[in-house]
Amino acid sequence: MSQPLVGIIMGSDSDWSLVQKAAETLKSFGVAFEVRVISAHRTPEVAGEYASTAEARGLKVIIAAAGGAAHLGGVLAAHTVLPVIGIPVAGGALNGLDAMYATLQMPAGIPVATVTLGSAGPVNAALLAVQILGTADPDLRAKFHDYKAGLKQKVAEGNAKVNACL
Repeated sequence: MSQPLVGIIMGSDSDWSLVQKAAETLKSFGVAFEVRVISAHRTPEVAGEYASTAEARGLKVIIAAAGGAAHLGGVLAAHTVLPVIGIPVAGGALNGLDAMYATLQMPAGIPVATVTLGSAGPVNAALLAVQILGTADPDLRAKFHDYKAGLKQKVAEGNAKVNACL
């Protein structure tokens, strides 16, 4: 792939089985990305360095997936002007509710766009990144138009299938 435009960061390699859906979605749109495991708590200096150099390295959007206390998105957002999209990862005693609240509850001035828990989260994070990139890339925006048309077609096909059973 060419120059990465999106950074996909996860707090633990155990998150990869979920987060790889974001990578697959970006690949389907032809968007170059990089993937890193960086912990907000165990490697905070690395997180700050990654985020503070992301813009100069050509990244346009950062996706951050974390469970538990889920401070990764906020830590990255504190060190960059790039859009950060947080994916709360389910697990632990509260099954992701703590991660969701931690990702959502950012102070004014440090925005983190937050997507849903579960398997739709990484897909939606990647799609949001594509939409952000598409504001400056007409070809990518056209691909997103095609994607949305495909969603409509899938619903129409489902409707026809169900009605054929009646």
